[in-house]
Amino acid sequence: MDVSLLGIFTTVALAHFLALLSPGPDFVLVVKSAVRNNGKNAVGIAMGIASANAIYIGLCLIGVGAILAASVPVMIVLKIVGGLFLMYLAIQAIRARKSSYSSFESGISPFSASDKTTFFKEFFIGFMSGMLNPKNLLFYLSLFTVVLTSEVGFTFKLALGVWMTAVVFFWDVAIIFFLSKRQIRSKFTKVVYYVDKVTGAILGVIGFTIVKSALIRQ
Repeated sequence: MDVSLLGIFTTVALAHFLALLSPGPDFVLVVKSAVRNNGKNAVGIAMGIASANAIYIGLCLIGVGAILAASVPVMIVLKIVGGLFLMYLAIQAIRARKSSYSSFESGISPFSASDKTTFFKEFFIGFMSGMLNPKNLLFYLSLFTVVLTSEVGFTFKLALGVWMTAVVFFWDVAIIFFLSKRQIRSKFTKVVYYVDKVTGAILGVIGFTIVKSALIRQ
């Protein structure tokens, strides 16, 4: 890899990682899943989010991302559906009873049969969250304007896309692993109910803001 390509890779990779450090809907969902599920099921949400990111990265690589971003109706629909989805998840979290969290520290799912989740359900939630967040498409589109030039080969672009997808996945898994530690989970036992409510409220506010912005800009 020559110096110019190394510089491009470093710039894009750094910007991408810094964006991951900024809490958003995906981050909140990962935390919620980590405190509500065992590690295996929680990894499903990390894989779902990473898969959605991979799709948007792929669309930007082949140029479709620019077409979607330029379509006002598509972006409005994406924002409305995505905002409503986040609001639905917020309602689910806010409605959960305090008694449901009583056995959290044991590491066994503390929720009733109707509340219990699976790896594939978590994957679906993560995937839908990633796909219905228009900021993901716009972020990757703006980021790839740095590398979408005729001078940069497709192999390099593909490698960069694979790298970013892997970073998204392993970053989310790291959060899940951190929250799965018994000592940390033990400390969370006293506050997990409130953490779930707060993260649920944050998702609701984010979802409402997204829907409101989409309707106002029609």
